[in-house]
Amino acid sequence: MKVGFIFDVVSLFIYFIFFQGRCVVFTSDSFDLAAVCDLFEAMGKEKTHINIVVIGHVDSGKSTSTGHLIYKCGGIDKRTIEKFEKESSEMGKGSFKYAWVLDKLKAERERGITIDISLWKFETPKFYVTIIDAPGHRDFIKNMITGTSQADCAVLIVAASTGEFEAGISKSGQTREHALLAYTLGVKQLIVGVNKMDSTEPPFNQKRFDEIVKEVSSYVKKIGFNPATVAFVPISGWHGDNMLVASKNMPWFKNWTIARKSGDVTGVTLIAALDAIQPPSRPTKLPLRLPLQDVYKIGGIGTVPVGRVETGILKPNMVVLFAPGNLVTEVKSVEMHHEALQEALPGDNVGFNVKNISVKEIHRGYVVGESKNDPPQQADSFISQVIILNHPGQIGAGYSPVVDCHTAHISCKFAELKEKIDRRSGKKLEDTPKFVKSGDAALIEMIPLKPMCVEVFSKYAPLGEFLTKGVLPFNARVPRVLYCQSQVCCSDPNILDLLVFLPIRVFSFV
Repeated sequence: MKVGFIFDVVSLFIYFIFFQGRCVVFTSDSFDLAAVCDLFEAMGKEKTHINIVVIGHVDSGKSTSTGHLIYKCGGIDKRTIEKFEKESSEMGKGSFKYAWVLDKLKAERERGITIDISLWKFETPKFYVTIIDAPGHRDFIKNMITGTSQADCAVLIVAASTGEFEAGISKSGQTREHALLAYTLGVKQLIVGVNKMDSTEPPFNQKRFDEIVKEVSSYVKKIGFNPATVAFVPISGWHGDNMLVASKNMPWFKNWTIARKSGDVTGVTLIAALDAIQPPSRPTKLPLRLPLQDVYKIGGIGTVPVGRVETGILKPNMVVLFAPGNLVTEVKSVEMHHEALQEALPGDNVGFNVKNISVKEIHRGYVVGESKNDPPQQADSFISQVIILNHPGQIGAGYSPVVDCHTAHISCKFAELKEKIDRRSGKKLEDTPKFVKSGDAALIEMIPLKPMCVEVFSKYAPLGEFLTKGVLPFNARVPRVLYCQSQVCCSDPNILDLLVFLPIRVFSFV
């Protein structure tokens, strides 16, 4: 390792640290010996890959904050940012230059909102990060669910500016809905970025930050997160305050703290909070399951499905099966962020080239497995556990809500109400009830109205847990355990007024 520095005309030290053929640059303002030591330790190891989803109310600054972070971490060059700044200014949206890193669709740029999810990568000292920017607008909640279901940690962006925070945290706002969906979909680690601190009155107001932390902490506790394990970071996604370097505009902010059994973790910046994420265990020994996010036809290459590996390992030359449909083919190559892989592991968002299958034969919601190793199958019907909260009426056989399971979005009919059960103990209360209502828990046989692949939760959890959203407004949360429902019941009864989802967990196939 070599360490050197130069002294410029404004008395600013620039440290050039060369390590394993790489150059890392620190200014005198940001140089921290302990951080440098941590960096060297991390650089000497193979980094872990994690997935992060950025969620929050529309116009909270998600795409701008994410784009700025990607730029600062080297995921995009300065020339491209300058190009985006020029293009956005010509459209009268000069403040969108960082958001345009992610909002690539013409419709998104013209409206100034994110429609589909965007996947980008960058590196922190500890991790290779795939960052998923999810749409905040209510019209595109299906895409938000798809993005969130792929994440290991959620970064909830809330706007600190007057009126914007209140709009997002209101019952009709997406701050509540996105946080609840993240927890419901199995995301157990949360970071809150209190954005637009430069727009508070006065700018960078500590009192406003404390007020927001108190209210968001209260809400995330109701839905299941422990606020003591959540890092709250005051940031400006536009100016870059507290993104990579501690902001001089907020000297009152000493640090965020994450409580853990192994000892508290502290830091100041958003990038440090990302590095404090605990990587989840990856089920590599289970058979392959990869729900498709999308399918592309690429000239000179052919059909390229993309998605996240949930269990098992995907390799070139592997013979795979797509369900439903039972299409069998060979994987020619596997890539992640334009780099060829010899194997893709759980958590990796990949694209893979397949032989003799057209883009018309497979689509989002299909599941890939190894053809000779417990391949996925179409579910003709299945038994689910359902808890209904705050539904305005009764639900009986024939009700057909839309189901969001992994990347699938398909209507399923309640074919038969098998049992009404105690929501806390799971004990049977009644055989074949005629209907269920608010507060009831039940086992229900469901029939997909189109071909669909789901799995038993006890074996393939990501494919056996899902949400339904029907025509009528109804509220609920997915139970976090198989039969005992104690964790479903919140300590605060006001949680019943929060949102519109009915939980289902797959028990068995009929």
